[in-house]
Amino acid sequence: MALRDAVMAALLEGEASGYDLAKGFDASVANFWTATPQQLYRELERMEGEGLISARVVVQERRPNKRLFSLTEAGMAAVRDYVAGPPGRPPAIRDELLVRVQCVDVGDAEAVRAAITERRERAETKLARYERLRERLLDGRTEDEYCAQAERIGPYLTLLRGLSFEREDIRWCEIALSRLERRAQKTGSGPARATP
Repeated sequence: MALRDAVMAALLEGEASGYDLAKGFDASVANFWTATPQQLYRELERMEGEGLISARVVVQERRPNKRLFSLTEAGMAAVRDYVAGPPGRPPAIRDELLVRVQCVDVGDAEAVRAAITERRERAETKLARYERLRERLLDGRTEDEYCAQAERIGPYLTLLRGLSFEREDIRWCEIALSRLERRAQKTGSGPARATP
């Protein structure tokens, strides 16, 4: 998947500025795709040049003018083609933390435990943000009601995947920290401290 496909997916929510898209990536597609603001702005320029999106300028008095982007008919056709196309290869894990964990027996186990703790804390923060987003989407409805009534179900389904990913990351971190702590206590290879 290319960044342009993720941008088009985000623009299905409606017209947005580059700034709004950068912020919205955190709320709408961050659970399956990330990009820096610079990458987004470069991609928006390319997509506009290809006729996939159009921009209109909104004049603002006390702020710089902003450009609002929306999908063109060609952009909507590209989204439909993308959805109908064959799936890409399944994602592969490329995780530097796991390389460090693989080497923990010959390295600084305390540094590895600290990195795992940091990973768990980031996952907990993301999980809390995704849970808040889920509550906003449901807006008092049950999941079944939402899925039957919502105009679009795709954002909810991808959010569920993000939730399960973060929950699994937290679970793995807790297991890894527990095992490393037990090993340190048994071998005396590091300070024995209770993990939160």
